[in-house]
Amino acid sequence: MVLPNPSNRLPYNGTRRKLVLAFDVGTTYSGISYSILDPGQVPEIRGVTRFPANEYISGASKIPTVMYYDKEGRVRAVGAEAIQDGMHETALEEGWFKTEWFKLLIRPKSGQTSSFTDKIPPLPPGKSIIQVLASFLQYLQTCAEAYIKGTHANGAALWDSLTLPSNSNSNSDSGSGIEYVISHPNGWEGYQQTQIRQAVVLAGLVPDTKHGHARVLFVTEGEASLHFTIENGLPVGVVEDGEGIIVVDAGGGTIDISAYCKKVGASGKGSGKGGWEAFEEIAIPQCHFFGSVFVSINARMFLDAYLKDSDYHDELDNIVRCFDKSTKIRFNNDQQPQFIRFGGTRDNDQAYNIKFGQLKLSGTDVAKFFEPSVKCIADSVLKMAASTQKPIKHVVLVGGFSASDWLVSKVSQALRPKGLNVVHPENYVNKAVSDGAVSFYLDQRVKTRIAKVAYGPVYNILYDPKKVDHRQREAKVITHTQVSEEQKFSFNLVRRPSTKSTTLKVNADVWCYVGEDANPRWKDVDRGNYRKLCTVEADASFLRQRTPKKNMDGTNGEHWTFAFTFVLWFSATELRAQLVWKEDGVEKKGPASIVYEPNDI
Repeated sequence: MVLPNPSNRLPYNGTRRKLVLAFDVGTTYSGISYSILDPGQVPEIRGVTRFPANEYISGASKIPTVMYYDKEGRVRAVGAEAIQDGMHETALEEGWFKTEWFKLLIRPKSGQTSSFTDKIPPLPPGKSIIQVLASFLQYLQTCAEAYIKGTHANGAALWDSLTLPSNSNSNSDSGSGIEYVISHPNGWEGYQQTQIRQAVVLAGLVPDTKHGHARVLFVTEGEASLHFTIENGLPVGVVEDGEGIIVVDAGGGTIDISAYCKKVGASGKGSGKGGWEAFEEIAIPQCHFFGSVFVSINARMFLDAYLKDSDYHDELDNIVRCFDKSTKIRFNNDQQPQFIRFGGTRDNDQAYNIKFGQLKLSGTDVAKFFEPSVKCIADSVLKMAASTQKPIKHVVLVGGFSASDWLVSKVSQALRPKGLNVVHPENYVNKAVSDGAVSFYLDQRVKTRIAKVAYGPVYNILYDPKKVDHRQREAKVITHTQVSEEQKFSFNLVRRPSTKSTTLKVNADVWCYVGEDANPRWKDVDRGNYRKLCTVEADASFLRQRTPKKNMDGTNGEHWTFAFTFVLWFSATELRAQLVWKEDGVEKKGPASIVYEPNDI
């Protein structure tokens, strides 16, 4: 399957063939899209549509994000293979461990997510989330390899050309012709990206080197969905009249909501003569845990109470599975009774509306399972629309959950009276994120993004006895404002490392403020809303070439006085850092790394 390309996407100007693989690891379903970049050719976005046991997948464009592990911790079944006939019974007989929804375990731990923590299935014994994710990524890689080899002319030779090291580049590694784009929810940032990159390395997709890490890019699901929407046609007024647009990616676990508008006087990466539109983020992106799995959670809670005294309460897991596979998907009318087919003709219990293996529910009860998700989308969209400086008339609804006619109709019903038109593209909406992730790599249409929180160092101001408040600390911050990819932020520091130090490194902590103050300055004001985000560190071993100074505090020994600057900037959707200093009046630059605090936001 090939999606249409914008007519003004330029040919690839690289000198060597390259493969861009986009993995959308969803809470419930996962997809793969890719583009083969041949020098001089206009790149096309393709989707992997054939998987092992794909007869068990509707449309075959995605696979279930499900795995079975045996007692020894080995993976036994993944994706569609894990839901094929007889697999559930085999797993029970062999004592295999089923893992699903594991993506949610990477999420930032916040108050919003604490209410459903106990609803997420546990990981297999002895396995970490990074190990489980790595196993799943390995499987996606295997599926991509098999599909490309099987569908392209001379597919095996094509794959070899992408995975074998280039003789002309001594620093290349096996697979260096492949770059990966991994999508993640809007609310995930540095620490979550670090975990995902560790899983990519553990899966053997890239080496644990600076060059290997650089082959892994990240994009938010909201931004990927925007690229998909542009690729498949935006509403006319959005580009022509300078309106804003809200994109809602309704997925299995999260609802990601973002707002963008066309950037005046700018063009995207792929712009040619005349250019094409570049976009800017115009509101802080949102991420809410009200995806389709929460409809299932609500259904389970209702059925657990409803069947509590029934002989069929032991069938609860099976009934919920059947609800997921059919009833939830086809529900579109709350005025008609709904049925969950879970058994055979001998399964009957009139007291609980069970007849011939079907459980009958009222349409209004099923509608209540969807209600929190519908309310979340409607309220969040209205709040975001009110916060932007651009007029908003269109809301684009994509993602696997948007395949629910009931969700689309109820969201439209809630937003239409407010002057908002809900647009639901028909083309492959469940592949919006993976296709959009490839478009993100090729086109990079978003040039300006909103800093989600205020970032900055915390440090002491030079003491002035005339000013008591100088004993307090000040933060230089990147506030909740639009930040372009070219915009850089710096802070100056001085360190005095001892010559006795075995390793010479300089570092500084970066804090974030998540409160309501639009211009935070003092850390002891609203103290509870300051959190350490990360530590920026860099090698300073070159100081050993300088002449040290004797310690002035009365202690024996010597030290160096090192004045330097840490520079921060947002490269695409990741925070980057660099060390800058002067050597004999000449500016020098060196690499700096970022080590994130767990649960950073």
